[in-house]
Amino acid sequence: MALIKLPGKSYNTDAVNPFVNNVFDNLFNDSFITDRLVTRVPAVNITESAEAFNIEVAAPGLQKSDFKINVDKNVINISVEKQEEKVEEGKVYSKKEFSYTSFSRSFTLPEVVDYSNIDASYENGVLDIKIGKKEEAKVAKRLIEVK
Repeated sequence: MALIKLPGKSYNTDAVNPFVNNVFDNLFNDSFITDRLVTRVPAVNITESAEAFNIEVAAPGLQKSDFKINVDKNVINISVEKQEEKVEEGKVYSKKEFSYTSFSRSFTLPEVVDYSNIDASYENGVLDIKIGKKEEAKVAKRLIEVK
């Protein structure tokens, strides 16, 4: 396999047409565009214990009232839709960006879930959802005596 070094910033690529290169560099380096090209879905940790499943969603900067958690059949959907607009009178803006945050994550729940035993809490930027298991699904621990 051969490695081929592609031209980077160290080569003088502006010699061909400096105007075109500068326009594209400025366009794709603008934070307004690059911030919107990146998918912003919060990280999720899912753990299982003998009694329950636990879903942790990293979503800092939100409040408890921003979250909507729905369970439909065997799917749990966690969504947020938050829009902020700060209007300051007497200022002339050359650039103004609105803050809009939204995401949706869905997870399929197994058959052993007790749908009446689902609790959610939000603390320190982490949404914590505890999903209990049915009694028959909980593994009973016991000591087996060797005969």
